[in-house]
Amino acid sequence: MSVATPTRDDFASMLEESFSDGHSGEGQVVRGLVTGIEKDMAVIDVGLKVEGRVPLKEFGAKGKDSTLKVGDTVEVYVERIENALGEAMLSRDKARREESWVRLEDKFAKGERVEGVIFNQVKGGFTVDLDGAVAFLPRSQVDIRPIRDVTPLMHNPQPFEILKMDKRRGNIVVSRRTVLEESRAEQRSEIVQNLEEGQVVEGVVKNITDYGAFVDLGGIDGLLHVTDMAWRRVNHPTEILNIGQTVKVQIIRINQETHRISLGMKQLESDPWNDIGTKFPIGKKITGTVTNITDYGAFVELEPGIEGLIHVSEMSWTKKNVHPGKILSTSQQVDVVVLEVDPAKRRISLGLKQTLENPWEAFARTYPVGSQVEGEVKNKTEFGLFIGLEGDVDGMVHLSDLDWNRPGEQVIEEYQRGQMVKAQVLDVDIDKERISLGVKQLERDAAGDAAASGELRKNAVVTCEVTGIKDGGLEVRLVESGIDTFIRRSDLSRDRDEQRPERFTVGQKVDARVIAFDKKTRKLQVSIKALEIAEEKQAVAQYGSTDSGASLGDILGAALKKQGN
Repeated sequence: MSVATPTRDDFASMLEESFSDGHSGEGQVVRGLVTGIEKDMAVIDVGLKVEGRVPLKEFGAKGKDSTLKVGDTVEVYVERIENALGEAMLSRDKARREESWVRLEDKFAKGERVEGVIFNQVKGGFTVDLDGAVAFLPRSQVDIRPIRDVTPLMHNPQPFEILKMDKRRGNIVVSRRTVLEESRAEQRSEIVQNLEEGQVVEGVVKNITDYGAFVDLGGIDGLLHVTDMAWRRVNHPTEILNIGQTVKVQIIRINQETHRISLGMKQLESDPWNDIGTKFPIGKKITGTVTNITDYGAFVELEPGIEGLIHVSEMSWTKKNVHPGKILSTSQQVDVVVLEVDPAKRRISLGLKQTLENPWEAFARTYPVGSQVEGEVKNKTEFGLFIGLEGDVDGMVHLSDLDWNRPGEQVIEEYQRGQMVKAQVLDVDIDKERISLGVKQLERDAAGDAAASGELRKNAVVTCEVTGIKDGGLEVRLVESGIDTFIRRSDLSRDRDEQRPERFTVGQKVDARVIAFDKKTRKLQVSIKALEIAEEKQAVAQYGSTDSGASLGDILGAALKKQGN
């Protein structure tokens, strides 16, 4: 806007030029001459039939300073050639806006920054004055990081980048954030060039997350990961850091392409894992503090920066399927034994149960093989009974050790959970943590004793007492050993007509011959018929054959007569 005072001839020439250029129509920016100033209005002649009036405030600083004077040349926007009052409708603001659009479009095309002032807050962002043109600044484009208070940024000239322009709709979208990012990228690049891996620097904690802290190194941020804060376990960075705190860190890694910097604090201290094998030899018993509990075990701090793991399998001799949290709690002081040390992997395996006596060793010492014990039936399975014993250990009675004579599958049905049972210790395997028990061993093994004495050898003659009469034969008990067995109907006599169980009476004693005895299954077979046949053969052998003229009856009679004598 010129403030020179043109002559009347000059102004006539300008008006003629304006008309010749077609600027006299509505919706155009034209040049006019200030012909008068009345109170807060400027009277302007733009070469039309009538003059127009424009508020002085639209001339910005000039109006305020009252420097606008008659004879000045100004550019205004023609809204209407003539209104109801017979005046031209002119606007300096719209003229300035039109001028700004031309300049802004040129800068937008060239990708240049523009200067503006944030002057108002609207839904979703702010409005920015770009020297007459109004632009929209989305809230997300105000700064690199979200800011709560924008007041310090308002009414101050600052650079922006145009993201989008639509003159038809009158929309301009700008960003302050992209300008800051570019400036920061340049600044970061310069700072990174002056940093080296291994360098020790000071910074200020700018932000804290669950996984670490961002430290401002003077214009560029570095990440201090939680695992690099201390040699000991740090559950959350807030345990040792606060926002705004000044810290000394070492640069661990620098990515020159992304400008990402990794920092460390623990690297400034000596590594406590040095000579770890000397500090914590295998078998050493020490006291530590439980720092963390997981499904698979518990971590115990042995000294600052040194943690070991008690695996769930090393927590209890007897509680095999219990969550570690049922046995230990965080911050608890516990005695542990070092089981293994791996300096390369920075791992120490610890044992909690090893601080207590092995209950199987204690049981074996207190109850040697052959001892009698008593306990509660804890469980019944398809292969035996589990009995709870002293020291919170279990012993197992196998099916085969429940009864000398009856099948274990049948006998086990007589037992119930919670029932108290007496048993004998058969074996204690400390390494496999197994205790074998027997119930039948508390009773006399009649069959075993009889077999050992030779009573049940094959072809031996035994005396039996009839204890029961069945259609299929006789239930009998050996008189000498007390063993029960069964004589089948077909074994009651050689004579088919005499193979009738009903011809016998309960309590009657009969002789029979042992046919077979299975030491494993304890099954005994005896037969009256086999004894009769054997006696007949013996008689024939002693008194001759039937070819001598004597009948078989005579021979047997003679044999029986001789036995009677």
